[in-house]
Amino acid sequence: MDVPIRRLGRSNIEVSTLGMGCWAIGGPWTFVDHPAGWGKVDDEESLRGLRAALDLGVNFFDTAANYGCGHSERLLGRGLIGQRQQVVIATKFGYQVDEDHKIVTRYPDSPAAHLREDCQASLRRLNTDYIDLYQFHVGDYDPKSATEVRDALEDLVSEGLIRWYGWSTDNVEGAKIFSQGEHCTAIQHILNMGHDAPEMLALCEQQELASVNRSPLGMGMLGGKFTPQTRFPEDDVRHNFDLRVGPLAERFSQLEQLRQAFASDDRALAQIALAWIWKRSPVTIPIPGFKTVEQVLENIEAALLEPLTPDQMLAIDTVFGHNHPGSG
Repeated sequence: MDVPIRRLGRSNIEVSTLGMGCWAIGGPWTFVDHPAGWGKVDDEESLRGLRAALDLGVNFFDTAANYGCGHSERLLGRGLIGQRQQVVIATKFGYQVDEDHKIVTRYPDSPAAHLREDCQASLRRLNTDYIDLYQFHVGDYDPKSATEVRDALEDLVSEGLIRWYGWSTDNVEGAKIFSQGEHCTAIQHILNMGHDAPEMLALCEQQELASVNRSPLGMGMLGGKFTPQTRFPEDDVRHNFDLRVGPLAERFSQLEQLRQAFASDDRALAQIALAWIWKRSPVTIPIPGFKTVEQVLENIEAALLEPLTPDQMLAIDTVFGHNHPGSG
């Protein structure tokens, strides 16, 4: 059985409904002065994960120049050797990347001024001559200034360096502005059981954009593998998470309610979380991260299982306090 496919927004590109998020396999790096990676990685295990995904029908891989300060892109380029025509590569731009010191900072001027050099650097690291989906990575950028970036992206499309583009942002107004570009085909935004995004989903559906979903497992918090005592290493982006207090502590109670509601269903919690996203809207494409082959296989299995029923969607929405119909 193959992983189902969905069209990537307005484009004629068909992608697996499950994408592979490649943030974690970039290894440690720093954003300005705080850790922004997911701890140490085993590159050989990462490559085995990429190849396992390919073998099982996943064709959509999402990375960024930031991730490991180029390391994730380089690794993806290695893992996809000989497969370029069969895969869809999404990457991101917009920050100043110091590969030697593993530090990412904001540009002092407009990211549009550096767009071409950013694109060419990513092309070299990915070992390809075009990018299928090129995404603006500065999520909090002023929407009124985003037209400059959008128009510069159209130039790259006309030159054949990129096929389509999008914006990784949770700002609906900014997404609306970007969506006016002819070759804008996706908005990447947070969507998970604990963080619904009805306005962004409505925009994507209305404008025929793919909803590429980052943090589909809530940075691991929805997978049920942590306890209130869990502590993350200093080179992990979650280093300062305290799972004993606040909304993060509340997750444990919610997950227990979810386990009870799905007692007769064999799905793991992470698989339930992914299934909720697919059922939530026909334009969603979650991109869970991975560091091991085991994680890749569990996520792919989720895509092969039966969709959630309306009653199961209602149970999830009740646990997490959503008020949409939830039938997708």
